[in-house]
Amino acid sequence: MPITTQKLTRFKQEGRQIVVLTAWDYLIAQTLDQAGVDVIMVGDSLAMVALGYDTTVPLTLDEIIHHAKAVRRGVKNALLVVDLPFMTYQESPEQALRSAGRIMKETGAQAVKLEGGYPAIATTVFRLVQAGIPVMGHVGLTPQSVHQFGGFRKQGNSPEAAERVLEEAIALEQAGAFSIVLEHIPEDLGLRISQKLHIPTIGIGGGSHCDGQVLVTADLLGLSEWQPSFAKVYVNLRDTIAQAVQSFSSEVREHRFPNG
Repeated sequence: MPITTQKLTRFKQEGRQIVVLTAWDYLIAQTLDQAGVDVIMVGDSLAMVALGYDTTVPLTLDEIIHHAKAVRRGVKNALLVVDLPFMTYQESPEQALRSAGRIMKETGAQAVKLEGGYPAIATTVFRLVQAGIPVMGHVGLTPQSVHQFGGFRKQGNSPEAAERVLEEAIALEQAGAFSIVLEHIPEDLGLRISQKLHIPTIGIGGGSHCDGQVLVTADLLGLSEWQPSFAKVYVNLRDTIAQAVQSFSSEVREHRFPNG
């Protein structure tokens, strides 16, 4: 049965962990969906893993829509969530409505995700939800603010910073977000937020007490040249693919393919 935002809330109530992975094309999306992933996210991380940018900041709305349409074709059961790229929602709730509306109409996604907390972002989330657009929040390390943070650094380390992250998460829940990503924060803070909120928390470097976990699929598969400290590589496809290509190349050059 297809996953819905309501089912995710029920999973939290039942203590069932939520599995989330990212996708950027049809084949990856189809594979993840058939493997039983609960949520497939077209994250702005595709800027780095699929388009070769150094950060997520350059990604455009047209680019993520292009990839999300391909992902949609491969997804039958998972909940599809698409990120709003940098500066497609920060100016005003009206800008966010236009951007999210395009994503929902053009890709068939069931929800959008945006970064940040209060007060401006929580107001934007409220406006989107009132318009019928499900929203996933994202606090802690927010990659679109990488230049402000001075790099991909853990957030919420001091008592004051931790309190602010908690307050942002609460504000997003009150604004109507159906779930919140907690990225690169201390484990005890992830526990506090997960216990405080009624909606599911999805950790990515947020500790073991979150209601679910997400990884960038390219990191999980060992396709990325670099992975963050909180990622786990389950298979090294980068080397496997390279070895397969080298074997093919050798056979072609030695006249062993296709007749060898």
